Amino acid sequence: MTGFTEKMFHSKAISVKINIRSLNHRFFDWNFRGSQSKELENKFRKICQDRISRGRIEVQVELDFLDSSKLDLFINEDVLAKILSSFQNVSSRTLKNVSLNIENLFSLPHVVQLRRKKFSKEDIIFLKDCFTKTLDELIREREREGRLLKKEIVRHLKNLQRVLSKVEILAKNQPVLIQKKLKERLRELGHEIPLPEDKMTSEVAYYAQRYDLSEEIARLNCHIDHFHELLSSKREDAVGKSMDFLAQELFREANTINSKAQDMKIVKYGLVIKGEVESIRQQAQNLE
Repeated sequence: MTGFTEKMFHSKAISVKINIRSLNHRFFDWNFRGSQSKELENKFRKICQDRISRGRIEVQVELDFLDSSKLDLFINEDVLAKILSSFQNVSSRTLKNVSLNIENLFSLPHVVQLRRKKFSKEDIIFLKDCFTKTLDELIREREREGRLLKKEIVRHLKNLQRVLSKVEILAKNQPVLIQKKLKERLRELGHEIPLPEDKMTSEVAYYAQRYDLSEEIARLNCHIDHFHELLSSKREDAVGKSMDFLAQELFREANTINSKAQDMKIVKYGLVIKGEVESIRQQAQNLE
């Protein structure tokens, strides 16, 4: 499921801006940008993975240290001495004064760096709380989208159930169609003398069993019921993967019905079923 949230927090020592974006993904896919602290990233990742099991999660963290004691100033004196010496040489050769101001100094690579000290225990608690609150808001967004997706899936399931009921009625006429097709085929092959009634009955029974749709229809109904159970479930674990698997099973049964159908109306309804199943599958892949 998708979602986006951005929040800012302030303590006496730290100002932090956190934004989290959630995108559809079959698995948990973590992407972190911002503060180069592996310890902090690992803590955020664990908090997130404990609550979200599926989706691409993109996190960006921007830190601003309000307390100067949280930072160390590092000056590479050897490099700076070489730079100043070079400036003096240029000045003496050109007879022009070449100066270096503070702004230039900070822009020179490997000369001046502001290094963050290790986070204190209080800092970690504050930052974890900030991330949790931001994640709470994202999850509310995902739940809102989940409710909308649920309505869409229910609508497609109702359409599927309605079409399947029509297929079930038409399927009862399959033996009659098989017998009709057998007689037409015999005439095409030049059998002027009709087959004995018992032989014809035996052939019809064989093909009727071979092309029987009752099992596929029963399994489709069972899968639809299971879908409704998952949608109404109060389970806290993710159901998206289960729905994705069920959608694949629905598609497989729809294909089998089409391959066995002796009535073009059933074939057409089979295509409608496959269309509804594909819509359900796309929506299920977006659910956690």
